[in-house]
Amino acid sequence: MKRMADNNIKINYNNMPKLGRAGGGHQRFVPTEKPKNTKGTLLRLFQIFMQWRNSLLVAVVLTVISASVSLATPLLLGKAINAFDMATNTINQSLLSTILVKLGICYLASWMIDTVNGALMANITQKLVKHIRTELFSKLQKIPLNFYDTTSHGDTMSRITNDVDNISSTIAQTTTQLISSVFSIIGAFIMMLILNPLMTLVAMVSIPLFLILTKIVSKRSRIYFLGQQRMLGALNGVVEENIVGLKMVKAFNLQEKVLSDFKSVNLELRDYSTKAQIWSGMLMPFMNVINNISFGLIACIGGILSVNGAITVGVVVSFLTYSKQFGQPLNNIAGMFNTIQSALAGAERIFEIMDEKEEAADKTDARELKDTRGKVEFKDVSFSYSTGKRVLNHISFTVEPGEVVALVGETGAGKTTVVNLLTRFYELNEGEIKIDDVNITDINGKSLRSCFSVVLQDTCLFTGTISDNIRYSRPNASEAEVIAAAKLAHADKFISRLPKKYDTFVTGSTDNLSQGQRQLLAIARAILCDAPVLILDEATSSVDTKTERKIQQAMLTLMKNHTSFLIAHRLSTIRDADLIMVMSSGEIIERGTHDELMNLKGEYYKMVISQMGYGEEDSKQ
Repeated sequence: MKRMADNNIKINYNNMPKLGRAGGGHQRFVPTEKPKNTKGTLLRLFQIFMQWRNSLLVAVVLTVISASVSLATPLLLGKAINAFDMATNTINQSLLSTILVKLGICYLASWMIDTVNGALMANITQKLVKHIRTELFSKLQKIPLNFYDTTSHGDTMSRITNDVDNISSTIAQTTTQLISSVFSIIGAFIMMLILNPLMTLVAMVSIPLFLILTKIVSKRSRIYFLGQQRMLGALNGVVEENIVGLKMVKAFNLQEKVLSDFKSVNLELRDYSTKAQIWSGMLMPFMNVINNISFGLIACIGGILSVNGAITVGVVVSFLTYSKQFGQPLNNIAGMFNTIQSALAGAERIFEIMDEKEEAADKTDARELKDTRGKVEFKDVSFSYSTGKRVLNHISFTVEPGEVVALVGETGAGKTTVVNLLTRFYELNEGEIKIDDVNITDINGKSLRSCFSVVLQDTCLFTGTISDNIRYSRPNASEAEVIAAAKLAHADKFISRLPKKYDTFVTGSTDNLSQGQRQLLAIARAILCDAPVLILDEATSSVDTKTERKIQQAMLTLMKNHTSFLIAHRLSTIRDADLIMVMSSGEIIERGTHDELMNLKGEYYKMVISQMGYGEEDSKQ
């Protein structure tokens, strides 16, 4: 039922830095969006973080205590040096011993606090990641199907895995480190100011240089990090497409082309990653240069002041240590810079999905259908998947309860779109659709979907046993009901030959079952659902002719008390339908029973003659 569409992202380089291109096959994966507001992304992450504000507050307090202890050590070191009296060549043993004990206590306390804080932050981080993944996956259930029609599945999976992992690792590594760095910078500044204002002024030279450097580097590296994350999603898309379509790749001997496309996308990823790392990596070396220049100036001025007797050697040592504590956090921030940039790029991509428009919510007065009879009415329905050409154009028809309706026509005529709108997988543009004389927009979504049993042309199985897959449509069904549905769908015969029978394990992607067998399981699933409206979209396209006839017999029994919509290209499967509608270019051009349409000798007549391969006289028999 899902409308087939190109799953590749249509993107270009207009808003991105120009990188070397290895080929044209990968151009479809190149990102378009510009980086969003950093402040907005940080604010949204912070708002999520605040759900664990109590634990975070404890972590902040522990971080502040640890930073305070660290700030005490340079002062103690200065006093320890001053315990040596250079004039008399004596040592104040008592004072030195006391200071050394205090230093030992400080280092031990700092280690213990950091260990506890690390465990606490790991716990908070994993809760955050669990929350983001849960919210993101929940959002994916609410987004309209046209999002999946136009978005690479590999890119979507990359967001919920790689991008969330980036956020996780960044928070675990940087949150407390950033808090500690900020507190250390402030504390070191205050202590330096207390010790000597003149040398403090010299130490401040590094601040404007650091700000200028950060602004220049962040402006460039942010773009490349966002490109890196998007190209990683594109690479996942290529891999996912290749795995799913590997048989086609081998069948048409296109391994070299697929490899070439992969290399091209991989090359783009390498280019973005390289430039991102180079730009972000510039920060640390330049910061070291700035800090070393600042340290050298402080040492020179401190030496001059010490020689002139303005300050003691211990004060100079303490000040130099504080200057290191002032510069080291800046270096730490520079070292975390590429991780933070990558995480922000990943967060933006996650929030892009979180901001996607959801399916239309149920009305506040939406009703539930009870004892549904199955009457279906389309009134002047028009629809287009995107602005432009209409897929359906003023469609109107009425199906009474228990009737069997067949939709036939050329590919792209709008047959599947009719049932997509009926099940409200897509929202109407114009007109009305009613079930039992109630507009489907006035019906609770869950209640509406419970009206339908669906069998798609592309069979979807889920990881689990065969019994689980049949029971998917009615989880509380008994084993006897599952077996009865399988027998009615003529699936019991092949299931019974399997080593574990109904307990055989299957997945959505493996080929331990044939396409025909998978389709039989889907039919059994629909039979077990026993909903008032049955939708069969090419339900027997993958089974052999003999099995198809058996399924048709079973379906005749099943459809007696159900309103049924059949979409089929094999016209032999729909000749007994109560109403056959021939569609072309989104319009119903013919409608009637098989005999009526054959007598009309229009499009349906031509289709039957062409497909069945018999002459006009034979067709009357």
